[in-house]
Amino acid sequence: MELEASADALISCGIFADSAMLRVLLDGDWHADSADGSHLFREEALLFGPHSRRMPVSVRGGFASVGLALRPGACHVLGGPKATRLLDRIVPYGQLGWDQSSLLDRFAPAASVDEWMSALEDCMEALVEQAGGQEPDPASAAFAHFALEDPNLPVAACAQRLDLDKRRLERLVKRDFGLSPKKVLRRARALDMAAHLCGVADLEEAQELALRYYDQSHLNRDFSEMFGMTPLQFVRTPQPLLTVTLESRQARRLEELERIAQGGKRPWQ
Repeated sequence: MELEASADALISCGIFADSAMLRVLLDGDWHADSADGSHLFREEALLFGPHSRRMPVSVRGGFASVGLALRPGACHVLGGPKATRLLDRIVPYGQLGWDQSSLLDRFAPAASVDEWMSALEDCMEALVEQAGGQEPDPASAAFAHFALEDPNLPVAACAQRLDLDKRRLERLVKRDFGLSPKKVLRRARALDMAAHLCGVADLEEAQELALRYYDQSHLNRDFSEMFGMTPLQFVRTPQPLLTVTLESRQARRLEELERIAQGGKRPWQ
């Protein structure tokens, strides 16, 4: 993500992601409000935990950043912080025991965004190899798929499909997602609806997404809790940074569900 702007230009928005994200901020003066308080960042590598609600974020001036989403359970097998400790938090790369200077040296200012992404992917491959190449629990991957496919699925039905005891599933999801299974599914439902309201979802799903909510008060309650505003307020509020994160998630969702090809044209484009 890159934008040229005057030094005093300000974008005040937020982000909301369902997975941990390794982000490298290459330009811009960034401000974020996490569960630990307010933070100021510039030219820094950070691990953003998954979110239970919208995280207020603003950036002043032109900016550039690249990010790589981590699958549920990735932090666990990489020896990183517990998902419950990462929830709604931001951890500097160096505090994870990883070499931030070495990482930032990979990002030449004149390089393209694609080159920056390749550098970040190379770094992640090195971390995976360093951790022994272990993959996250396949049951966590399957539950993540359920959340993308049908977030109204009862938790008991998810456990049955995975041939797991419900308590075992709850412990696994709490470890790898940082939330209970019910809250993960509820968040997925809200993120899909938010993407639709931002115009970055498949219009053919519009009715299905709306019918996931019992009534307007149900929708209002979820949005007020997770986004800090009603759906009407959400639509009326400019959401440039949040729209980017929602669009990225929807593209990943449609790819995961094999509705579009990897890197293929998105229905809203």
